[in-house]
Amino acid sequence: MQREVTRMKTMRKVIKIDEDKCDGCGLCVPSCAEGAIQIIEGKAKLVAERYCDGLGACLGECPRGALEIVDAEVEEFDEEAVEKHLEKMESSAIKEKPAQTGGCTSAHIQQFQKFSSCEEANIPQTQEGATSELSHWPVQIRLVPPGAPFLKNADILVAADCTPVAYANFHRDFLKGKVVLMGCPKFDDAQSYVEKFAQIFREADIKSITVLVMEVPCCQGMPVILEKAMALAGKNIPMKKATVSTGGKLLP
Repeated sequence: MQREVTRMKTMRKVIKIDEDKCDGCGLCVPSCAEGAIQIIEGKAKLVAERYCDGLGACLGECPRGALEIVDAEVEEFDEEAVEKHLEKMESSAIKEKPAQTGGCTSAHIQQFQKFSSCEEANIPQTQEGATSELSHWPVQIRLVPPGAPFLKNADILVAADCTPVAYANFHRDFLKGKVVLMGCPKFDDAQSYVEKFAQIFREADIKSITVLVMEVPCCQGMPVILEKAMALAGKNIPMKKATVSTGGKLLP
């Protein structure tokens, strides 16, 4: 029979999240070095009181004013527990499952041959006067291994999931000549993205980053994630950001 661990409580400063104001954008997640905040069911949540040091590094990242530091009787900050928590998060983020024979092939690494102008005339077109510029598979951030050969010395395009649907000339204006990695900073775990990109930046000698996001608040976490990953990897990679409106126009 397992005994419940009684944790000491004390009056101290801790983060408080107003869920009515929170829109789940995830900007606060990578700014918390202790991993105390995660997006759960579309809202920022404090995972455990003992993980929060109460210093408020996340406050300036919230565009909705949903975060504040309050004095409350909570569990004491536990640095040892934080270290174990971060190790567990990192282990989950970098764990890659081998593809199973006969199973889903979404994680199988593939590189596609690029055609000459004459050959392009004989392949199916995605829209009038256009062909696919996709050069590899997989494309989802969670599925791309940091050691994938197509990442080596690449110019990468980090695109929010909605951007290809909203922006008609995605292939022509953004994907051509780049390796694309796609994901959603709202519905996926932002800290796992930080860890994954940090690994990629350490291993792949990335030349440049283009980050393409929608104008909605939840998308604004993606550039922050990439900046955090560069800092974690000790890299300074040129990065430019482009934003697409919900009506499909490229914003200045």
